[in-house]
Amino acid sequence: MANADTSFQLTAPTSQFERQELFGLFLAGLATLALLVAWVGAGGLAPWALLLFSTAAYTVGGYLYFKRHLKRPAGIDNDGLMFSSSTMRGAFGWVLGVVFTGVYVLLYFFPSTLEGLIAMTDPLSEIMRGRGADEWFMYGFLYTLAVLVMGIRMLIKYRHSTYQIVRTISVMFFQLGFAFVIPALLQIFNQPEFYFHYFWPLEHNYLFPSTVDFFTDTTRLGVFMIVWGGLMTFVATPVLTYFYGKRWYCSWVCGCGGLAETAGDPFRHLSDKSLKAWQVERWMVHGVLVLVTIGTAILWINSAMEGGLLGGFSNAFASAYGFYVGAIFSGVIGIGFYPIMGNRVWCRFGCPMAAILGLLQKFYSRFRITTNNAQCISCGNCSTYCEMGIDVRWYAQRGQNIIRAACVGCGVCSEVCPRGVLKLENGPQEGRYNGPVLNDGEYAFVEPDESWKAGRSGDGAPSSDNGQQVFMGEDIPVLSDEEWR
Repeated sequence: MANADTSFQLTAPTSQFERQELFGLFLAGLATLALLVAWVGAGGLAPWALLLFSTAAYTVGGYLYFKRHLKRPAGIDNDGLMFSSSTMRGAFGWVLGVVFTGVYVLLYFFPSTLEGLIAMTDPLSEIMRGRGADEWFMYGFLYTLAVLVMGIRMLIKYRHSTYQIVRTISVMFFQLGFAFVIPALLQIFNQPEFYFHYFWPLEHNYLFPSTVDFFTDTTRLGVFMIVWGGLMTFVATPVLTYFYGKRWYCSWVCGCGGLAETAGDPFRHLSDKSLKAWQVERWMVHGVLVLVTIGTAILWINSAMEGGLLGGFSNAFASAYGFYVGAIFSGVIGIGFYPIMGNRVWCRFGCPMAAILGLLQKFYSRFRITTNNAQCISCGNCSTYCEMGIDVRWYAQRGQNIIRAACVGCGVCSEVCPRGVLKLENGPQEGRYNGPVLNDGEYAFVEPDESWKAGRSGDGAPSSDNGQQVFMGEDIPVLSDEEWR
C-alpha cells in the first residue's frame, strides 16, 4: 500500500523547483526590483548600474529558469499551462493583464511618470543616438529585452524543431537590428528615424503625404527610405506572400509578431476559437484595412488639391488614427490583454498588414497546411495551441487543407500534433482547396472542389464506368453539395 507521500503523477508538480530554477526566479525578481527602484527616481542617480544589472539579471535568470526544459525530452508539453493561475485567466493572470495594460496607459498618456526609467536608459541613448533618452527609446529597449530573453526560452523549448529555431532567431534579429539599433544609429548621423521592416499599411504614416514630403526634403537617404517602403509594400509583399504565405512577415519579421511569438507564447492557448470570434475578427481587421486605405487615398487627394478637400482635417484624421488604432488598439489592448485574450489580439482583430497579407494568402498564394485525417486522433492539441483562434482540429478531422486568411504559419499546431497530421507546405496553387475526406467503414467519401479536381486530372487515378473515382478497387461516390449537407 502506498504511503501518503507517494505520487502517481507522471510529471513533476509544477510547484516544485530545483535550486537552479529558484535562483533564476530570484534574479528575475531582483531585476524587476531594479526597474522599480529606477522608476521611483533612482534611474538618474546610478543609470549604468541599474541598466546593466537589470539586463544581466533578466537574461541570466531567464536562462537558468528556462533550462528546466532541457531536462525533459525534446518536444512541446503543456508544462502545467492549463493549471497555472498566470496562464489560465486566474487571479495572477488578471494581475498581469492589469500591469501590462497599466504600463501602456502610462507610456501613452502619462510619460512623465516614467522619468526614472527613461533616465536609466540615458547613457545607452547617448551612445547610440547622441542624445538623451525619451519614453520611446526606453520602451524600445525594454521591448527588445523582452523579445531576446523570451526568445531564449523559445530556443530551449522548441529545440527539437529547426523551423521554430530559425523562426525565433529571425524575429530576435529583426527586433534587435531593424527595430532598435538601426533607427537609433540613423539619428546619430542626423538622419530621420526609420524602421526598414515596417511599411504601409502597418506603419500607416509612411505613405501619408506629409511623411513623404518630410523624407524627400531631407536627404538622399530619405528618398531611398520612401522608395524602399513603396517597393516593400507593392512589390515584395505580394511576391513573398505568393511563395510563402503571410508567415514570411507575421512570424519571421514583424516586431509585433516577434513579441507575440516570444513573450506572448505562454498565452497562445487563450485565443477564442468560437465562430462568433471569427466573425468579429473578419469585420474588425478588414474594417481597419479599409479605414487606413481610404484615409490614405483621401489624404493624397487633399494634398493634390492643396487642402481644398479636407483643409486642416487631414492632420486631425492622421492623428486620430495613430492614437486610437496605433496606440490604444495595438499597444494598450493588443499587448496589455495577452494574459486575458491571448498573444495575437492586435494581429487578429486590428492589424491592417495582417489583413492584406491574409487576403493574398487566401486567394493568391502557394502556402497551405495539409492534413492527413486518417492519422488524426482528435486530441485537440492543434486547436488549443493555435494563437490565431483557428479550430485546426475541425479541418484535420475532415482531411481539408487549412488555408485561412488569419493563419500566420507559426507551425506550432504541427509541432504539438502527436501523429504528424499537419504539414506546412508551399505547393502549386492548383488543388490547394480540397473538400472533406470522410472515412465510413469500407468507403472514403470525397467532395473535391473544381480546382482540386483540375489538379488531380491526368494523374493516372483510375475511374469506374460511371465516372466516379475508384479507391482500392472500389467505386467512390462523390457527394453533391445537397448530399453533403
